[in-house]
Amino acid sequence: DRAPVTRPLLTGLKVVDALIPIGRGQRELIVGDRHTGKTTVAVDTILNQRDQDVLCVYCAIGQRGTAVARVVDTLRTHRALEYSIVVVAAGEDAPGLQFITPYAATSIAEYFTELGRDVLIVYDDLTRHARSYRELSLLLRRPPGREAYPGDIFYIHSRLLERSAQLATAAGRGSLTALPIVETQAQDISAYIPTNLISITDGQIYLSPELYRKGLLPAIDVGKSVSRVGGRTQLPAYRAVSGALRLAYSQFEELETFARFATRLDEESRASIERGRRVRAVLAQPEHQAIRAAAQITILHAVNQGLFDAVPLEEVPTAERRLRELVVEALPDLCARIEGGEQPDGASWDALLAVARKALRTP
Repeated sequence: DRAPVTRPLLTGLKVVDALIPIGRGQRELIVGDRHTGKTTVAVDTILNQRDQDVLCVYCAIGQRGTAVARVVDTLRTHRALEYSIVVVAAGEDAPGLQFITPYAATSIAEYFTELGRDVLIVYDDLTRHARSYRELSLLLRRPPGREAYPGDIFYIHSRLLERSAQLATAAGRGSLTALPIVETQAQDISAYIPTNLISITDGQIYLSPELYRKGLLPAIDVGKSVSRVGGRTQLPAYRAVSGALRLAYSQFEELETFARFATRLDEESRASIERGRRVRAVLAQPEHQAIRAAAQITILHAVNQGLFDAVPLEEVPTAERRLRELVVEALPDLCARIEGGEQPDGASWDALLAVARKALRTP
């Protein structure tokens, strides 16, 4: 009944869509410490599904009432409740109710999947779900294992997440994409529940407390994040820009660490660091401000070609916004073709660069 994951699920976040892409039917874990923006990444993904014909299910497990109210208020403000379902078991609810909540939410999502719809489900979060199951198991006098969790905790989560899939044509061609969230303690992604979920899912988006403290939001650590399926589902234009972008960013991170100790750097290293700083500034994005795919691709291509190098670092967000608006206004047909899955040719890339030069006022 299952088919390969072949279609993209766009999040509206440049760093995710370009470097850690997600496909419809994929299970991509969002992992990080408390207050690093995990729920924000998931909510932004829901907000970006407005015109994508994707139904969204937000499942809150053991969350505080204020946190759930904030999410619902965000969905209502951006008119996302029109295509969203919220399933909640609050922190004060019985552990049995918290345990059953993600299964109930998945059953709701599967109903629409079997009708042929594309569905996105967010589990926020499975750490609390594991704790509720541990509480139940200890009350039932089951023998505790590692970190006092029962031995079948891996089975409990794999049974839940294996329900997400891209259905075959004979089964209706619907899809269920899962974004489970897991909370780590002191950046320990090798703890029991995070490692279990990393091994079940098809990749992870790791949010770094260091990046969050520096104000580089979303605080996604590109080096520790991976998508094991999404690369095959990416729009061809993304694939054309993401390779050079990833290489420039990884070289910059290495050089930046080295530059702290070096008193003098050669010209090439200094240029790489300046380019990397602009890549990092371009990948930053305010919350709840999704960017359409064609605008993202134009921005990333411009930064790869060095058009942002002459722009002062503090002016990068303004210049990027100007470029984003201009490309959609000047090249609507090309933007539609890129988002439809067309591979841009040389003339198309030149047209995008011409608009970028005009927006950035570079020669």
